[in-house]
Amino acid sequence: MNLVLKEISKKNEKVFKIFFDKHYKDLVVYANTYLFDKDSSEDVVQDIFIYIWENAGKLKIESSLKGYLYAMVRNKCLNFLKSIKITDSYELLEFNINLITEHVFNSTSKEEKKIVYHQILKIVDTLPEKMQQVVRLKFMHNYKYSEIATELNISVNTVKTQLKRAKVKIIEMVTAILILLQINQ
Repeated sequence: MNLVLKEISKKNEKVFKIFFDKHYKDLVVYANTYLFDKDSSEDVVQDIFIYIWENAGKLKIESSLKGYLYAMVRNKCLNFLKSIKITDSYELLEFNINLITEHVFNSTSKEEKKIVYHQILKIVDTLPEKMQQVVRLKFMHNYKYSEIATELNISVNTVKTQLKRAKVKIIEMVTAILILLQINQ
């Protein structure tokens, strides 16, 4: 058994804290590449550390502990994404915009959501052509990164980069729209 896990199984809080501090931030960043939501990413990683704290003595790790952690994060993220059953484009886009704009979008009325939804579609239309395609395939058609990459003949890293850039632009524009809606009330 790994020395760190052995100490954690003995409930050695000092070793656990060092272990946690060493890996937490990088694992959250990794989880966020799947979920595009910092809060959800933090929850996933915290759940994994809780699991390790509670089950360290039972874990049988064949490879490195770090590799095991990353595999746990990936699997937990994928399970989280599978657990979200959204059936139509509007719901899928609303869900993803909720993630993008965090809790701000939740505080708006149904009428405001429709306005924001249509404004987001207009924002997407203003993005560079490749970025538009990536955003539409991801958020409106629920394609996976690899499917988008294959469809557009680009790398998965390009897909992720395009989505991150689009996310920043959409956040800026949606925030401005929400501020205008609040001012006009």
